[in-house]
Amino acid sequence: MKKRAFAAIAAVVGLGMVMPATVSAYSVDELQVNIWDNNQLAGLQQIADEWSEESGVKVTINVVDWDNYWTLLEAGASGGQMPDVFWMHSNTAQMYMENDLLLNLDDYIAEDDAIDLANYYEGVVELYNRDDNGSQYALPKDHDTIALLYNKALFDKYGVEYPTDDWTWEDLRDAAAAITEAGADDGVYGYAINSSNNQDGWYNIIYDYGAQVITDDHKGTTIGSEEGKAAMEMLRQILEVSAPQTTVAETGTDSLFNSGLCAMITQGSWMINTFYKAENSADYAWAMLPYADVNGNGQCDKGERYSAYNGLGWAASAATADPDAAYSLISYFCQEGPQKEQAALGVTMGGMKGISDDFANAFEGMDVSAFTRAEEEGDLFFRPYTRNTTIWEDAIQQAGGFLDAWQDPSDPEIMAAACDNAQAIIENAIAQE
Repeated sequence: MKKRAFAAIAAVVGLGMVMPATVSAYSVDELQVNIWDNNQLAGLQQIADEWSEESGVKVTINVVDWDNYWTLLEAGASGGQMPDVFWMHSNTAQMYMENDLLLNLDDYIAEDDAIDLANYYEGVVELYNRDDNGSQYALPKDHDTIALLYNKALFDKYGVEYPTDDWTWEDLRDAAAAITEAGADDGVYGYAINSSNNQDGWYNIIYDYGAQVITDDHKGTTIGSEEGKAAMEMLRQILEVSAPQTTVAETGTDSLFNSGLCAMITQGSWMINTFYKAENSADYAWAMLPYADVNGNGQCDKGERYSAYNGLGWAASAATADPDAAYSLISYFCQEGPQKEQAALGVTMGGMKGISDDFANAFEGMDVSAFTRAEEEGDLFFRPYTRNTTIWEDAIQQAGGFLDAWQDPSDPEIMAAACDNAQAIIENAIAQE
């Protein structure tokens, strides 16, 4: 590793000097960067261009849709060419790290005065730390939280009061029922959720009721417990008065909402721009997720309102032509200044703790503070993952898992059985990892 080259450029960046475009401490003229969210492209390219001015290395950011992103990355890992720098996700991180496909960042971090892992969200740091050797293979890019999105115009039309931060899941159910009934002739539903809306949907209610999709040690689940079944029974009642699964499967929750055919959905902070830029965005508003009044005292106590959070990691290919340049770019993305800029531009909340206040003010005319207050006033849990998350995550969404209960939410026994099935699916998948 060419530490001397990295140290030289880091010193220049630290002094705030701009290097001439023709002078570079690196052996490459360009870095290829892959991401999957077009909403983040403009902001990230702006930040990358700032690094390019200082480093003399051009950065080209390519947006690849989610499914093709992983197909192309896997193809590159199997003998093709991986991008120099790219996003890593909780679904696949351990597999890529364990197969030595990612650049080990330990030595770089040790010499980088701008990066202190203690300043980042612990769950995101831990996610990109390899289990068997304790090494770090990505730096936290961001973190996200979940909130409730609602259409004020539909609430007004059908005479239902807007959601508040004091709502329980029962309140959401009752409002969904009222709108679905009143809007029947218009084809409007009160709420929509898909079994694939896990982090941004039903995972949260599981934790509100005291269960866990994956236990803290990543070796088990309590989804089939009494607490888990109580949570999913509440969800079943919500599903009964929401858009049917056939409609959701055909149209998607986001499209239903933007088409004015659904009054409420839950969504993640990474999707704000989709609704901020929508034609009817003036009618849209955000509230904190409802809570589960488990102890029945009429107020939200600690542990009764959870929001899932996840965090992407900036990683580099172990085979990148210039690891010094790749790490320097990653480091720049994750330093305090660019992290604050990322938040202020409305790209995402930061991976560094305490620097996301500007994110809540990044969308003029739309109050998105529900996302930042989710961590200030509620509780967070890290998006459930194991060594091979996609195996069990996909299976519990299918027939034999929760799909049966989504398609027929009228029978409590079907939902209870789905919880037992999901428990077995997850336990068996973990045992085979």
